Amino acid sequence: MIPSPLPYFLGCPSWSENAWRDYLYPADATTREYLGLYSQVFNAVEGNTTFYARPAPGTVARWAQVMPAHFRFTAKFPRDISHEGDLRERFEAACDFTRLLAPLGQRVSPYWLQLPAQFGPERLAELGQFLDEVGVPVAVEVRNQAFFAKGEEERLLNRLLHERGVERICLDPRALFSCTSRDTAVLDAQAKKPKVPPRPAAFSQHPQVRFIGHPVLDANEPFLLPWVEKVARWIEEGRSPYIFLHTSDNRLAAALAQRFHQRLMTRLPGLAALPELPRAPEVEQLGLL
Repeated sequence: MIPSPLPYFLGCPSWSENAWRDYLYPADATTREYLGLYSQVFNAVEGNTTFYARPAPGTVARWAQVMPAHFRFTAKFPRDISHEGDLRERFEAACDFTRLLAPLGQRVSPYWLQLPAQFGPERLAELGQFLDEVGVPVAVEVRNQAFFAKGEEERLLNRLLHERGVERICLDPRALFSCTSRDTAVLDAQAKKPKVPPRPAAFSQHPQVRFIGHPVLDANEPFLLPWVEKVARWIEEGRSPYIFLHTSDNRLAAALAQRFHQRLMTRLPGLAALPELPRAPEVEQLGLL
């Protein structure tokens, strides 16, 4: 099955969610089949796993065989690069990582550099030098509160990125933090995700958005619909944005992504529907869309 070309990139934090056999994957799908099935429906995925551990070369080779040429894998630089010391001292490690993923070619575009909350304005020169030398497309996520204060520090960050055509990844956790559930997965997600205001940016052709959703799908609507409009406008401007949908335990992340695309189809008449796997029609029966 070859998906219809989409004018934007849509996906989830991963492809390896066993719970998706309840509504997306065939019930008898094996974990080894997940990536192939996922890439028939969505055309992008966050590379969260590479933040925690580098994949083996054999794993990268298998991904290269399975991922379609149009697919995008936003691999995160490992945390020992982004979170441990001066970025300029981690440059060789970063290059080793990009060489490891080289078999994926343009499917890794951009790489994601997720910086810790301790990475503040005083380190912007360090960031600029890293971006100038790393030699691959990069998007940056910041978490230091100074970069959300609408002051000179935030302007300096935005200028640094804009001058290089480097996207500022927009994290929107408002739907997650609107949830008052005491569910363990929700509390864990709220503890780990930074409570920062969204900062939509388009410094290149590929704006980057991470939407962290409420575990009850309908509760996402007031937060999701403005993103439908924003993404539609970017597409109308000729951009190809990336948007990734999460939920607290990601059990319904794929359903949230499907819901987003359905809303976007209403906003952009003529936009192709997502392909359906054999079990996909059951989504409506479960009331997920």
